[in-house]
Amino acid sequence: MDYNLLSLLIWLPILGGVVVILVGNSRPETARWLSIAISIIVFVLSIDLLSGYDSSTHSMQFVEQFSWITQFDINYHIGVDGISLPLIILTTFSTILVIVAGWEVITRRVAHYMAAFLIMEGLIIGVFSSLDAILFYAFWEASLIPMLLIIGIWGGDNRVYAAIKFFLYTFLGSVFMLISLIYMYNKGGSFSILAMHEMDLSLVEQSWIFWAFFMAFAVKVPMFPVHTWLPDAHVQAPTGGSVILAAIMLKMGGYGFFRFSLPITPDASLEFSEVVIILSLIAIVYIGFVALVQRDMKKLIAYSSISHMGFVTLGVFALFLAYKPGATEGALLGLEGAMVQMISHGFISAAMFLVVGVLYDRLHSREIATYGGVINSMPKFTGFAVLFAMANAGLPATSGFVGEFMVILGAIQANIWYAVLASLTLILGAAYTLWMVKRVFWGPITNDAVKELNDINGREFAILAILALAVLIVGMYPQPVIEVMHASIENLLQQGLNSKL
Repeated sequence: MDYNLLSLLIWLPILGGVVVILVGNSRPETARWLSIAISIIVFVLSIDLLSGYDSSTHSMQFVEQFSWITQFDINYHIGVDGISLPLIILTTFSTILVIVAGWEVITRRVAHYMAAFLIMEGLIIGVFSSLDAILFYAFWEASLIPMLLIIGIWGGDNRVYAAIKFFLYTFLGSVFMLISLIYMYNKGGSFSILAMHEMDLSLVEQSWIFWAFFMAFAVKVPMFPVHTWLPDAHVQAPTGGSVILAAIMLKMGGYGFFRFSLPITPDASLEFSEVVIILSLIAIVYIGFVALVQRDMKKLIAYSSISHMGFVTLGVFALFLAYKPGATEGALLGLEGAMVQMISHGFISAAMFLVVGVLYDRLHSREIATYGGVINSMPKFTGFAVLFAMANAGLPATSGFVGEFMVILGAIQANIWYAVLASLTLILGAAYTLWMVKRVFWGPITNDAVKELNDINGREFAILAILALAVLIVGMYPQPVIEVMHASIENLLQQGLNSKL
């Protein structure tokens, strides 16, 4: 296994994006083919990373460390474990999809569009593999810039407002994280994230650091009540932007809770776990009702994303109440369920936004009322759309069921009422998803333009078929995904339960 494989995964798409701009600026077709070639190579390299990963240990693997800013002991320090590796695979997989999805649709500044996704891919892989806090922060903030440009340049009519709102919300939340990282450096003399895991902190210190992290990660997930930027960003973003935003960028918030909040501030996480659980349940239930009344398909899916991501934070923080001395199964189920939910949501949300994108490319409308009877003119497309809708509603045998079911099982160990409230999402999810499906795909054709719709072409069929396979495989056989993360999640559980006081 190459020593620099992880660095290659980070820097190849970033440098590749620059090359795409330089080479393909005046030649759109060259930009497309070069972008897809780079994204496929990066995906193959990520599979190589997976094949060489030892899932029996929680230790960081493929570690690279070089001195970067010696004066402050800041290092280029990267590595992966069972928590970051599945998210890296999800990132490389999703990037291929968005580049293929924008193949014919994007006709303006094609090279810049493709390059933005490649650069963002490298930066997000950097987030998931950084073991130095300042390196993590640098990648974290830098990843905002390509998405800001994607929304602001290729977005809808209100794109500038949505782009600035997205940037301000996510950037301002991260400032608090930077302050806490600098505080821990002053206390411990190191920016190493693994050293921060071992740092002794009083409850007061942990509490301030916990809320600083919370501001950064809750906005990213996003949690209630700091979720209002997401629907605007999704509605205005082009299809590819919505896919990466939902499938990957939201997971950066969940990853932050795993990598920082639990190991560094375990006592504060215990202290404030019920607050986070309540906010998670509000997101799951209240936002589900909000999704029910949406007229815009993208906005409906955006709100459903907030609801489904509530399961991630519920699974993470319910562990403190689910844990019983000598019996960690409930807490472990919740944590593993949260990770599976992040992976599953990556597939399903990507698929749902691509479905809306297919319709928008044809009729240039996201309004549910515009459609009706789409199955009559697009039967193959409708088959895929209904499958993804069922997965979004948590149908057994789809990936949407597995993570939510595991989190609910873990929540039962914590408090039966938490599990009951969380289970409402299965009802609400079915309600708003099926209501949309009924109005868009079934019934008589009320709009003559729908009669003229062409069914999906080979490119669209291939994208949706690959996602359908991913949703069904993880839904029916999630064990390989769980095995990769199991040792790392067990170690994280022990870190979260071990008091520093």
